[in-house]
Amino acid sequence: MTVPAQCPEFAEIAARVNNWGRWGAGDEIGTLNLVTDEVVRRAVATVRSGRRLALALPLQQDGVQTGLIPGRVNPLHTMVALNLEMFGPGTVATSDDAVTMGLQAATHWDGLPHVSHGGRIYNGRPADTVTAHGGAAFSGIEKSGPVVSRGVLLDVARARGVDRLAGGHAVTPEDLEAAEEFAGTRVRAGDIVLVRTGQLRRYLAGDKHGYAHPSSGLSLRTPAWFHARDVAAVANDTLTFEIVPPEIEGLWLPVHALHLVEMGMLQGQNWNLEELSAACADEGHYAFLLTAQPEPFTGGSGAPVAPVAVL
Repeated sequence: MTVPAQCPEFAEIAARVNNWGRWGAGDEIGTLNLVTDEVVRRAVATVRSGRRLALALPLQQDGVQTGLIPGRVNPLHTMVALNLEMFGPGTVATSDDAVTMGLQAATHWDGLPHVSHGGRIYNGRPADTVTAHGGAAFSGIEKSGPVVSRGVLLDVARARGVDRLAGGHAVTPEDLEAAEEFAGTRVRAGDIVLVRTGQLRRYLAGDKHGYAHPSSGLSLRTPAWFHARDVAAVANDTLTFEIVPPEIEGLWLPVHALHLVEMGMLQGQNWNLEELSAACADEGHYAFLLTAQPEPFTGGSGAPVAPVAVL
């Protein structure tokens, strides 16, 4: 097992992308500070057709989780009331539901306290401020507030002329720039970038284990690219977000550590970008208004999200 602090490549990138103190010692939302009112006004101006596309997977028991990650269970939906006439016979009846699930089970945002390294979470706070009963004392997912900005689809798979990247493909800054050129747009400050690899096609075809591993994903070199562009958040269509198995033997989840801990940047996984890919190709338009508000679980290290792209 490789420790991030002992990996020279990781340490060098971490020093370049670190945002601790950039928005003050009390900051808890990181790069979401880049989503200003002006950024949102420009995002609204990208809407052309008004076409609305849902980017979330259904919340269902036969979901993407395979049991590999302890406690991250697929949604278990239970009816707790069935046409209950609670005020007496013949009165209005109600049906109610309950659900048990991992907050990162399906389409979700990883919050900033989801990952720590070297005993620290974002903005240099101690990792032990995340507790069993209280959850995250700092930067809990509820602190994110409304997540609305310009979304940009970087369709790496389509730009490379394939339906799905190979399982061992590490998405590089060069891939992102090729997808940007293919899209005919440039990623700018405050954008939320959606990176399509096509990996989700394996899950949609019924192969959840093949979807999980091996998987294409973002490489260790991409956080510096997002940092240079002042990207507000990044999501993609894979289970692990970054390439699995890892690029550097034994160094697991380095991109998580760079995004969440060093940069303070939300990271989304299991986003369904297939319909969006086709729609953007049809309309020749890869920038859109994106709403992606996480469910505000107090102290949550992440949360389900039902993103909507408006073209």
